[in-house]
Amino acid sequence: MLHRMSLPPGFLDELRNRVSISSVVGRKVTWDMRKSNQAKGDFWAPCPFHQEKTASFHVDDRKGFYYCFGCHAKGDALKFLCETENMGFMEAVEVMAREAGMTMPARDPHAAEKADRLSELAQVMDAAARFYRMQLNTGAASAARDYLAGRGLAQTTLDRFEIGFAPDNRQALWAHLTGAGIAPDKIVEAGLAITPDDGGTPYDRFRGRIMFPIRDTRGRCIAFGGRAMDPNARAKYLNSPETPLFDKGRSLYNAGPARGAVGKDSPLIVSEGYMDVIALVAAGFEAAVAPLGTAITEDQLRMIWRLSPEPVIALDGDQAGLRAGYRLIDLALPHLGPEQSLRFCLLPEKMDPDDVLRASGVGAMRKLIDGAVPLVRLLWQRETEGQVFDSPERRSALDKQLRTALARIGDPGLRGHYAEELRNLRAGFFRPPQRSGRQGGFGGARFAPPMQPLPATRATLLAAGEGPDVAERMREEIILAILLTHPSLLSEFENDLERAEMRGPGHESLRQAMLLGQPALDGPAQADAVRLLELGHVRIAPPVRQKDNLELARNCLREEFAKLFTRRGAVSELRDATEDMAHLVDEGLTWRLRQAAEMRNSAERSRLSDSTDLGEDRSALSSQLDRLIESQVWVKRKK
Repeated sequence: MLHRMSLPPGFLDELRNRVSISSVVGRKVTWDMRKSNQAKGDFWAPCPFHQEKTASFHVDDRKGFYYCFGCHAKGDALKFLCETENMGFMEAVEVMAREAGMTMPARDPHAAEKADRLSELAQVMDAAARFYRMQLNTGAASAARDYLAGRGLAQTTLDRFEIGFAPDNRQALWAHLTGAGIAPDKIVEAGLAITPDDGGTPYDRFRGRIMFPIRDTRGRCIAFGGRAMDPNARAKYLNSPETPLFDKGRSLYNAGPARGAVGKDSPLIVSEGYMDVIALVAAGFEAAVAPLGTAITEDQLRMIWRLSPEPVIALDGDQAGLRAGYRLIDLALPHLGPEQSLRFCLLPEKMDPDDVLRASGVGAMRKLIDGAVPLVRLLWQRETEGQVFDSPERRSALDKQLRTALARIGDPGLRGHYAEELRNLRAGFFRPPQRSGRQGGFGGARFAPPMQPLPATRATLLAAGEGPDVAERMREEIILAILLTHPSLLSEFENDLERAEMRGPGHESLRQAMLLGQPALDGPAQADAVRLLELGHVRIAPPVRQKDNLELARNCLREEFAKLFTRRGAVSELRDATEDMAHLVDEGLTWRLRQAAEMRNSAERSRLSDSTDLGEDRSALSSQLDRLIESQVWVKRKK
């Protein structure tokens, strides 16, 4: 068993960052949601340590502590596990590490020495920050001061973010720190100086740059970011290297202050750079952070969610910013949940948050943040932007890409809601445009007003608009029931199932679940499956009753899919022809109506002779087609 002091420095901090205290305590208590404020990480419940009915037990997710105002119990997540589960400290650490996906470290007898070394390095970094702050007031920094003033940074903002200046001198910081008695090896280890290959005197890493101290959530200076004043510098922005103090992929700029500023009316804003964060905070958006010069990593995403369950990602208004958002979607999908998501603030073209604030003011930025779109909308934009879907193959490819994205969402309930939203977006995207009145002929003649449906057609699909009629709905139910009772046929009929968008209640959720390869049909789809299999006409259908007759099920699926596709093609043609009838009467229209009628009658003639057949449907639709043709011919003769 590891001793507490043998854990490497930073391990417990990382553990607490990855596992929220509310997730640990929430297994033992029932939150009082009237009193709790989840957005601020503020939770209340009856105390688990003494008997009470009122919610006097408080958990602060952002600070990582609990406190009971009744019995005065207090501590962090590890202490809570120790006291409620009767665990030792290291056992609690192991339990939380497994939950966080962290590997327990091997015994490290030198952990205390490493902790002392890190503390010393942090002191070196603080000394460097003070030196850079002083240098900003010197004559050598006049251009840097002009630049900062031109960016609208007041003195209070410079002081708040401890902005400084590194002189364009090879050993200015080195001479200052060594002159103050700081060991040379510590300056190099902190990433502030570089040892030349020839073994000569180390030189300053940052020269001729505006300096931004980077602090961790505990307030320690762990790194610097430097913006070059020379426009010809090889790197416009330069960060500290990886050091024992600094891991770029696990750090966020301004994380500590932002944690205290996040609230219901102050969403966490994730921007791309230092100046964006500084401008946002100066404008009153104090809950702002930024990754450090790279795309957001998985560890940074966990940190962001620790600060806020639904942060706003403010993307620069260019292709690079949009690509960064698209990459972030893939990173986030497996980790999404009912209480953990992202929204995206799409900025105007070629603008970042600082540009928006300087050009249009706080109100414009607030409007953009309030209008941030949910992740699912940006996912849809990514898969459709700039694409042409003028063939069944291209539309099928889109469906496949969307299913692949859906499959990455781990939470079944959330996956179902994403599927529903994407179906709605798809339906709106592919819905044919409404036809407007057209003028025809050389004399600008006006056309007859739209014909009203005949009494015999008012209850049919043609008159009802988009909703499926009884026959179509029952055919969908037979198809789904056969696939439910014969899952081995799913791979064989996957392409047909992809084409057959289901329109009956609950049918589409079943289709999506099958295409996603969910044999248990968990979540909402399970209830739909049970309901469908209880329907009377489904229970008596031969392929459903005879679950061991695979060939019968296969033949029925082929027939039912063929009839469904043929019928829908005919109905679509009829709908278009009926709209045209209001504007233009000619022989071509008569031909289209007769062809549609023949398509539908051909499909009806191929109907299987089983108990699921609907003879009334055939006669009703045939009558409808005949009446439409007769009406069209009558109008033509009158002319």
